Amino acid sequence: VQLQASGGGSVQAGDSLKLSCAVSVRTFAHLAVGWYRQPPGKEREFVAAIKWNDASTHYADSVKGRFTISRVSAQNMAYLQMNDLKPEDTALYYCAADQFSAARGMGNSGPTNVRYWGQGTQVTVSS
Repeated sequence: VQLQASGGGSVQAGDSLKLSCAVSVRTFAHLAVGWYRQPPGKEREFVAAIKWNDASTHYADSVKGRFTISRVSAQNMAYLQMNDLKPEDTALYYCAADQFSAARGMGNSGPTNVRYWGQGTQVTVSS
């Protein structure tokens, strides 16, 4: 599995950004793709996940209603649309993937149980 994340940047509070993740994998069976983030000086935390076959999703409470994860199967791309960004959203954002029976499974498993990671893309939100 290879993951290539892009789309980070520096924005003002209230702005929007859309992150992209190019997914290269032998099979999409049972695959969940998600986003984690690591704020400065803090541990990596779950943001959102999508089950590739049925597009079911799961979100961290901190981003519900503001962030939307999606995928375009034909392009092997996953996206994270981030609206109403806040300074506390500042972090290095990682695309991740592994086999889970449900999107919630990625959220509940913790980052140490996710095998595949892309490089991070920095999101900085200033007030």
